[in-house]
This record gives sequence, C-alpha cells and structure tokens, in this order.
Amino acid sequence: MSDNRALDGETLLAYVQEVARELPGDAPRQRLVIVGGALLAWLGLREATRDIDSTSLIDDVLRAAVETVAARHDLAPRWINDSAAPFVPHGFDPDRGEVIWADDRLEVIGAPVDQVFLMKVHAARASDLPDIRVLWPRSGFATPDEAAAAYSDAYPLETHDPHVANWIAQQIG
Repeated sequence: MSDNRALDGETLLAYVQEVARELPGDAPRQRLVIVGGALLAWLGLREATRDIDSTSLIDDVLRAAVETVAARHDLAPRWINDSAAPFVPHGFDPDRGEVIWADDRLEVIGAPVDQVFLMKVHAARASDLPDIRVLWPRSGFATPDEAAAAYSDAYPLETHDPHVANWIAQQIG
C-alpha cells in the first residue's frame, strides 16, 4: 500500500463516495469532519494531499470501508484517519462547518476555516506555511493580533508566546 499517492479534490470526492457505498445500508450514518490539507484540496485551495484527517473518531464500521477502498486503489490503509482529533482547538464546533458532501450513509463536513487556520498555526510545520497563507483571507480574522488572541483562547494549555502575532504576520506576508 502506498503512503505517497497525491490525491486531488476530485479524487478525494470519488474515493469518499466509494467509502460511502461500502458502508452497510442498515448502519447509522457516519460523519467525517475534515481538516487540513484534505479540506484545502477538496475546496480547490491546494493541489493535492496524501490523506484525509478527520476530527471525528472513526469506528470499526467506517474503518473497514476505508480499508476496502484503500486496497482497491493502492492507498495507505489509514488514508482516512482520525489523527487530528487530539489537536482540535478548545471550543471547536464542527456544526459551524459546512456540509461539503453527503448521502444517506456518510456526511462530510468541512471544518470551520478559522479553526483549521488555528490548527495550522498550532502545528506550524514547514508544510503548513503555504496553507496558512491560503487560509488567511478566508479565516475571518481581521488582523494577526486578533488571530493570535484566538490562538491563545483555542490552546489555553500552551505556553503563551508573545510573538505569535508577529509570526502570523510574517507567514501571511
């Protein structure tokens, strides 16, 4: 199974639809709340991603469907995963997100952009920097200071860094 296959938004949609078809029709409707690069690729704000990170926990039923589609397309078995769940900001509300695809078996929510922006700031990996720039105009924050204050509220257990606003300003250029 490949961990390096780049998936564009159109391919993500097609594969998620396959996952939905693999879900038992009599099972409760599943929900994915996607964040990060997958959300950006889905919305056409990034060329591609390698996986779909979800903030909602993936149960055994959904995991089996994901693995079936993974085997069919030579994807990593966890190409849809719940690895983002521990990193959601305090006060994260998936219901503020937008339903970006749904059928009777699966609902896909795009997490609120301001929250995804804060998650990217929190991660601050080199791969997050282009996403931070793309998300900024859609984040709803008026200034880097406002975004830094929201970051402090979102991650209250983190050590306060008085330079976060300056760092955000440098990233959004």
